[in-house]
Amino acid sequence: MASNREERERLRQERIAAQQSAGSSERKRLIVGYVVAGLLGAAVLAGLVFVLIGGDDEGGTEVAAGCDNAFIESEIGVFADFECDNREGTEPPELQFGDLEESATEAGCELNLGLPNDGNTHFTDETKGDYKTNPPTSGDHLGNATDAGSGAVADGAYLSTPPESRLVHSMEHGRVEIRYNPDLPEDEQLALKGIFDEDPGGMIMVPDPDLPFDVAVSAWENFVGCETYDPLALDVLRNFRDTFRGNGPENFPINL
Repeated sequence: MASNREERERLRQERIAAQQSAGSSERKRLIVGYVVAGLLGAAVLAGLVFVLIGGDDEGGTEVAAGCDNAFIESEIGVFADFECDNREGTEPPELQFGDLEESATEAGCELNLGLPNDGNTHFTDETKGDYKTNPPTSGDHLGNATDAGSGAVADGAYLSTPPESRLVHSMEHGRVEIRYNPDLPEDEQLALKGIFDEDPGGMIMVPDPDLPFDVAVSAWENFVGCETYDPLALDVLRNFRDTFRGNGPENFPINL
């Protein structure tokens, strides 16, 4: 029979073994916890980086509607000479007329489609340009100027009006341009800006004090003019955009 001393020693060894086993298990749990925490931290960091730089399914960066981040197409520099329109547009109402011709008729707008091509030769003086329609839909335009990149206006909404020679070049690249009389009331301007904000890729929006309409929308060889603003003109802008965007003779990539 074991002595009391031997029994006590046996029990002490059992406690030590139990403590060692428990300590080993705890260390394993801690290690697993640290690994999981590290993975979660990396995922959060990656998500934060994605949010900061933006992104879409195509791998491009998101750009807020307006033109704060707009570049001349050669990416020489920002269009600092043309003030950006970063006002928040009014959310557009539901589309009522999904056909361009029907919506133009309902809004009292004038369709001018399939117009002649009045040329596309490049020149280097942005003040040149003799255009047969207002707004222009084709014609010789600024290009390859040494300090102006491609010469085309970058996608964006502006509060000042770029030269026609640049705007025409943009249409040659498949852009659609919304123009409005700067005397329009603020709420109507914001309604138009809401159409731009809804889908700004490949779109340019500018005030035009020489426009013979309240609102017009143009693309290469096509335009619609609305002599007076009507809320149904918003349908016209959407239908025109979806018909003619990306249909220029020299289509540059559009970030939709």
